[in-house]
Amino acid sequence: RARDTGVETLPLPPSGPGLAFIAYPRAVTLMPVAPLWAALFFFMLLLLGLDSQGGMYVFQLFDYYSASGTTLLWQAFWECVVVAWVYGADRFMDDVACMIGYRPCPWMKWCWSFFTPLVCMGIFIFNVVYYKPLVYNNTYVYPWWGEAMGWGFALSSMLCVPLHLLGCLLRAKGTVAERWQHLTQPIWGLHHLEYRAQDSDVRGLTTLTPVSESSKVVVVESVM
Repeated sequence: RARDTGVETLPLPPSGPGLAFIAYPRAVTLMPVAPLWAALFFFMLLLLGLDSQGGMYVFQLFDYYSASGTTLLWQAFWECVVVAWVYGADRFMDDVACMIGYRPCPWMKWCWSFFTPLVCMGIFIFNVVYYKPLVYNNTYVYPWWGEAMGWGFALSSMLCVPLHLLGCLLRAKGTVAERWQHLTQPIWGLHHLEYRAQDSDVRGLTTLTPVSESSKVVVVESVM
């Protein structure tokens, strides 16, 4: 014989909408501060629906636009331009020689300067010309505002380099040529100037002499 505890028992459906919209709300009304728990419960259901449905749509937009090959090709193009034409391919070759003990193959310089940026920009233009709107699960076509959101994701990373360059040019002083020369001139710190290569043609075993007051000598040996 069941003991009467004075607490109303609720028959719970095994699953389905009745469990979320009938049994649970009725149980919440028996709790202290029922309106607060009811609001939190339905807010949880709202977040659950957004995560299971809208979250997949937003993730698909982010993956298709912001993390796509088009965005990566754009970033790779500007990286090659900055390294090879702003910082200087020869200067970068010298830096690599100081780190590994010998100068890389000259073919690498031609790749940084010409082949890689041209290939990246060519594929980028091809993707833009033959662009197709995103279709989710081969059935759902995103509306115009979804496409705009996707391109907003992509442009948030693609415009960082050109906008930063434009901002630096506007803040600099002098003519356009003087501003460009000033901005593209490397600023060497003490950690850059501590050592310099004695011979520009570094091969195999290279001795690097400090330019500071110290007289110590650092020997760099190639491991390749």
